[in-house]
Amino acid sequence: MDPSPVLLSLRVALSALAFVAVAGTLAARWVTRRDFPGRDLVDGLLILPLVLPPVVTGYVLLVLLARTGPVGRVLDRAFGIRLVFTLEAAIIAAAVVSFPLMYQSAKAAFAGVDRRLEDAARTLGAGEGRVFLRVTVPLAWPGLVAGMVLAFARALGEFGATAMVAGNIPGVTATVPLAIYALADAGELRQAGVYALTISLFSLALVVGLNTWTRRRRPGWRPARRA
Repeated sequence: MDPSPVLLSLRVALSALAFVAVAGTLAARWVTRRDFPGRDLVDGLLILPLVLPPVVTGYVLLVLLARTGPVGRVLDRAFGIRLVFTLEAAIIAAAVVSFPLMYQSAKAAFAGVDRRLEDAARTLGAGEGRVFLRVTVPLAWPGLVAGMVLAFARALGEFGATAMVAGNIPGVTATVPLAIYALADAGELRQAGVYALTISLFSLALVVGLNTWTRRRRPGWRPARRA
């Protein structure tokens, strides 16, 4: 098995996660703590990639990032940057598609934080930034970790949006899902199956690890004793 698609998928997923973990956390904090006109619309737009077909998301990104698109034109003329059919485009596609999972998990985690604890920290003189980092984030940490794991797994298995905006270029944008599609299309079902098994086992290990870690953090948890 050629390991390059696996390594490329890990690189794309980790790069996407670095952005999604920060952006999703901050967006969730802002939405859960602010009441403003159009809040429901903003919330809907942020989770839209979760309900749209990935191909549609990829098409929107292609229109935006192409040389004739509003974003791609500015980047090309101002900085000479072309994103379409590059590794960066694959990272952007994975980040956009996985963002809603991080955002939704962070939103639920922040909603479960007792605001009285935050208010108590404020009465002791802590600023908003310190309250967020020293009180809110530690209390919401299990939910944030769950969001990061789910977002990483989603970015690892992204196919539709990546195919639209980054293409299937071996060694450049050919992640594991794209490699599986290409191999299956060429009749190489055994090799495609090896890649499919690899990514399935890796994703399963992430979910099982998350469930185990979450269970052990519950109050009163004790390891099972052998008879």
